[in-house]
Amino acid sequence: MYLIKLNATSSTNDFLKHLAVKQSLSNFTVVWADVQTNGRGQMGAEWVTESSKNLTFSVLLNSLNLQTPDLFTLNVMITNAVSKALESYNLTNIWVKWPNDILSYNKKVAGILVENNIKADGSIQSVIGIGINLNQTNFELFPQGSSILNQYQRVLDKEDLIKKIVDLLETTIECFDKDAAWDYFHKKLFRKNKVSAFEDATGTKFSGIIKGVNHHGQLEVQLENDDLQCFNLKEIKLLY
Repeated sequence: MYLIKLNATSSTNDFLKHLAVKQSLSNFTVVWADVQTNGRGQMGAEWVTESSKNLTFSVLLNSLNLQTPDLFTLNVMITNAVSKALESYNLTNIWVKWPNDILSYNKKVAGILVENNIKADGSIQSVIGIGINLNQTNFELFPQGSSILNQYQRVLDKEDLIKKIVDLLETTIECFDKDAAWDYFHKKLFRKNKVSAFEDATGTKFSGIIKGVNHHGQLEVQLENDDLQCFNLKEIKLLY
């Protein structure tokens, strides 16, 4: 792991992408910033974090020889690495909320953004942005969120946590055991096999049971009429 430490940047993902264009970077190069002024999540959603209190970093995966259908499996492996790293500190009730939020009990403590670039030779370069709420205590503007400090009264060493996540990621990707990755992901999937409330893109609310996530990254929900329906990102919202 090659670590680049910054005091501040607009986005660690953008910084790493631009740097990768200018120079050759080794696999698992990490950019870590104390302050990120323009972080973002899935579908361009803003990622807001208090200055210096949380962990925001990005990881480069270079020249991956993956088929397009394996891209969400990569997403699963990344999410698993973050979950396992947090659990290594004996933190309990860590869950994955589709597609790639990390929850403590029912509060969001981390988010992941994976940006893939398919090169001319067919190989894939991925930049993985990871944000973890570590020491923030005020979540008035985001009541669904919390932090490791709030949830567990623990202060984790930031660099140690980065190293654990990257080590787990490196081991997982080298093995690329798809079945093991998906099994663990479904074991940690929030509200799996429980009756839950949802809202679709039109604002219609309905009940259903999360049965899993397919290899296209779609959420599989069993509806009240027992039909199994698959939803893409932004087509459905879990209400909890």
